[in-house]
Amino acid sequence: MVSLSSHASGGTRRLETALLLRAYCAGLFPMADTREADDVFWVEPRRRGIIPLDAFHLSRSLAKVLKQERFSHSRDLAFDAVIRCCAEDVPGRQQSWINGTIFDAYSRLHAEGHAHSIETWDSEGRLVGGLYGVRIGAAFFGESMFSRATDASKAALAHLVARLRFGGFRLLDTQFLTAHLASFGGREVKRARYLGLLDEAIALPADWAALDAGKPQPPPFAPLALPFGDAPGMGLLLPRLVADGAGGPSGKRIVQLLSQTS
Repeated sequence: MVSLSSHASGGTRRLETALLLRAYCAGLFPMADTREADDVFWVEPRRRGIIPLDAFHLSRSLAKVLKQERFSHSRDLAFDAVIRCCAEDVPGRQQSWINGTIFDAYSRLHAEGHAHSIETWDSEGRLVGGLYGVRIGAAFFGESMFSRATDASKAALAHLVARLRFGGFRLLDTQFLTAHLASFGGREVKRARYLGLLDEAIALPADWAALDAGKPQPPPFAPLALPFGDAPGMGLLLPRLVADGAGGPSGKRIVQLLSQTS
């Protein structure tokens, strides 16, 4: 782990997006020790977690949840709210590695079109799950996910994999491998193998929005002017357009895409 130098801007240490993208292309990513930490550091795991897109495991129980249309799905609609929710304290994880510097940098990456979010909404239109990450070429680097309802983050991950497969992506990087990710087909690869997969993926084109072709997209929520750490999440209501199925794939469509073999 190598300390990352950055300069202060408006009370927050600024991490330049160009540097971030170069780091991802070299196999590194930033983290903070705590949510309150001023500094961040580079991480390059000796063994990297990935989910092979052609080997994603969709359990019968999750497929059933998706087919029941318990959730509505969207992408890039509430990026700032998703990353705020990912940084919240939750049972079993009382401290987050997402600090103000990371929040600021990834919000700018999103504005530049390099970082993306997947949102899961419940039947009452509340944001109950999601994830965010970075896209370069045909590689997607998953950063974090959150859940405030049973299966909400699982539904977001299934949506992400369906979107990546449909858009021609080659690599889904999960940074580390957890038992939870392993249940979806995640595995570890050595650094040298990962760097080979990475070089191949970032050199290829992919289409993040291919799954939305022909469907009207609602405008994103304006970033909420709140100090980092405030996560309105559950109070963020789903626009009617998405609730009516215009903003993202249906659960049945996600299952269909994930059930197809290449």
